[in-house]
Amino acid sequence: MLTQIARAVSLCCLGSFTLAALAQSGDASLVLGEVTVRGQEEGPLPTRRILSSVDVLAGENLESRNAKFAWELFNLVPGAQVTSFGQGNWGGKFSIRGFNGEGEINAVKLLIDGIPSNSNDGNMPYLDMVFAQDIDAIEVVRGTNDPRSGLHAIAGSANVITRIGGNDTRLRLGAGSFGSNELQLSKAIEQDGLSQNYFVATQHSNGQRDHSQADRSTFAGKWFYTPDSGSTRVGLIARHYESEAQEPGYLTAGENSNNPDQSLARNATDGGIRRMNQVSGHLETAINDRLYWTTRVYANEYTDKRWVRFSAAASQQERLTEENHYGFLSNLTYRPEVSWAHAVAIEGGVDAQWQENHSERYLSTNRVRTTTRWNQDFDFDIYGAYVQAVIQPTPQWKLIPGYRVDAIRGSYTNNLNGRTYDINDYGLINQPKFSVVYTPDPRYSLYGNAGRTFQVGVGTGSYKVGRSDNMEPSLNDGWELGLKLAPVAGVEGRVALWQQKASNEARRVLNGASNDSEYIGDTRRRGLDLQLSAKLGSQWRLWGGVAFQRAIITQAEAANPASQGKEVDHVPHRIYSLGADYQATPDLKLSLWANGQSSYYLERTNSTAKFGGYNLLNVSAAYQLRRDTTLEFQVKNLADRYYEYVWWYDNTVRDLHSRGDGRAAYATVNVRF
Repeated sequence: MLTQIARAVSLCCLGSFTLAALAQSGDASLVLGEVTVRGQEEGPLPTRRILSSVDVLAGENLESRNAKFAWELFNLVPGAQVTSFGQGNWGGKFSIRGFNGEGEINAVKLLIDGIPSNSNDGNMPYLDMVFAQDIDAIEVVRGTNDPRSGLHAIAGSANVITRIGGNDTRLRLGAGSFGSNELQLSKAIEQDGLSQNYFVATQHSNGQRDHSQADRSTFAGKWFYTPDSGSTRVGLIARHYESEAQEPGYLTAGENSNNPDQSLARNATDGGIRRMNQVSGHLETAINDRLYWTTRVYANEYTDKRWVRFSAAASQQERLTEENHYGFLSNLTYRPEVSWAHAVAIEGGVDAQWQENHSERYLSTNRVRTTTRWNQDFDFDIYGAYVQAVIQPTPQWKLIPGYRVDAIRGSYTNNLNGRTYDINDYGLINQPKFSVVYTPDPRYSLYGNAGRTFQVGVGTGSYKVGRSDNMEPSLNDGWELGLKLAPVAGVEGRVALWQQKASNEARRVLNGASNDSEYIGDTRRRGLDLQLSAKLGSQWRLWGGVAFQRAIITQAEAANPASQGKEVDHVPHRIYSLGADYQATPDLKLSLWANGQSSYYLERTNSTAKFGGYNLLNVSAAYQLRRDTTLEFQVKNLADRYYEYVWWYDNTVRDLHSRGDGRAAYATVNVRF
């Protein structure tokens, strides 16, 4: 029975085989943490076959990190930029490959257990539903050559894979600085082919700044059934999340210099309520020994109500967002037996998402509406299909051609005047892909890839509002050259040089009057990634990565000629993360890690000073008190370094500041039984 279950798990794109196989040679992936190799190579093509820069964070490295939000865990991903706004439910986000985290250009496709989980504008609120104890791994794919993902995958994708299967109970209780406390409880039951997983968590924090109290809770249930034959698995996943949080607001430079922890009277009623639901059905089956089929259907529901006042000169705004997204993904994987090549695998898939989006915005005073700014309904439907193949003419060579095409439909209704607008006729958005990898020795792999991704406007920016002509999609063409090496057992590294060039890049107008997008022109992003993971003996494990990057506006939009040749805002030139784990005794593990970035410009003409650079050091100790009980103590920002998030409001208010947390200590007890 165990063999059958393992085979079924390997069929699933959520399954542990994808993670386990990443440790094998002949790919471009790096794994932070221990994984277990099991099963044969069957089922959908594992992500490692995409042959781009793939990083996997194993759950053991995530569960022990104290984090208010799951996006904070991406500090452990080499080269990922983590932007912390510090504003209640809008706490922050992560970004990669020279795209910033401002919410203007959202370049990462988020998946949770393989389910698309972006909001309409590309943001990632659904990431807040997942807590560290329930995460089995985080898998990040950078670049433009993955044909499986379409909309929002401008620079890559991130799949958060949660725990499915097992037989245990896990309890995590924690408390720490800023009046924080949390409870995470999971229960796994697996018997007679049926696995049940339940997870519940609550979290409270007063925050370092005044008026920063937040309460969050989530529930998840996962049910998967594998018949005795072991060739099919069906499953259901359901999640619910609620949060209510205050917002301390942003401070001018003078106000911040006087007291960065304060929240002024103008922000006394700022805050919000957020609710989300996600339900998905999963089917994976082996039609025969060479043909595998996987299908997922899902429904995402997102409601966010926020009151926010950005400056003394501006009114408070009430922002209401309601979104319902429905979709499916289905793919077939075929592994024919051929005589002309060492191995061949072909995969094709189709997917669709139907969005029903509603947005309202008002000017308000202490949460009382005074003026209506907009009331909008917009349908946004996207249909995609892809095909890719992995061809090994010899064991040393892999050729991976791929192709994806997307089409968009929908309409927008302005409820204030009753007018309806068609979506821009983007036509068929064609995205060719190609990768090659050469492995002359199991210890070394040279790889290269090229591909195209795309971007369209968000909000009303996707529709024919005030114009009769059609807007072209922004096409993002990229390439990457890299070397993955494993010179000795336990040591892996990667060097990658990459570039992405976008035509007619669009960005969301964050504080505009009509929920619109604007075009900033043509852009070019270039970078160099350096990564290393090493296990030295039985006691030491070292890891680290640094990304050097630059994002330039190569051809400015006519409306802003001063941005010609300037840098895209909020993109640091350097991002790094590194750490060391030391198993001091069989029962005591000590960890030290650091992360940081260089400063950046606040707007596209680069006329401001640079802000936002930081270097933070963190330490932790985990002591196994008993076989089933572990005590953990963690100090974040050990040196109590001041750091902040800064953004540009306008030419009058200019820079606005929100400080990050100072030194903070947390203690937790983890029990497994």
